[in-house]
Amino acid sequence: MNITEKALWRAERELALCKHFNGLTPAELERLAYLAEEMCEAGQIIGKILRHGYESHDPTKSSAITNRHMLLAEVGDVLRAIRMLGDAGDLDKERLAKMAERPAPDKYMHHQRG
Repeated sequence: MNITEKALWRAERELALCKHFNGLTPAELERLAYLAEEMCEAGQIIGKILRHGYESHDPTKSSAITNRHMLLAEVGDVLRAIRMLGDAGDLDKERLAKMAERPAPDKYMHHQRG
């Protein structure tokens, strides 16, 4: 196999790897992976808050960054990932904004007051 044939074989192999059964492009996959990662990180901080409270911090680190601050940062990262999906056209920004404006599900809440 000469150099040209090897290059063609590699290009065909890479193209085949990019064609996935879900039909997503590599860019779409990357944006969804980023959103999933950021949502998991936010969930991890929420778990820490449920166990230790908002004002607790990691005692093994010299900085005293509170769980509240960590949650703020992670929720900001989730919002940025959502904005990336909207900017790329994966999500309709207008519909997303309307969804965000819906009222809270008060009938399912036990301790929230309007």
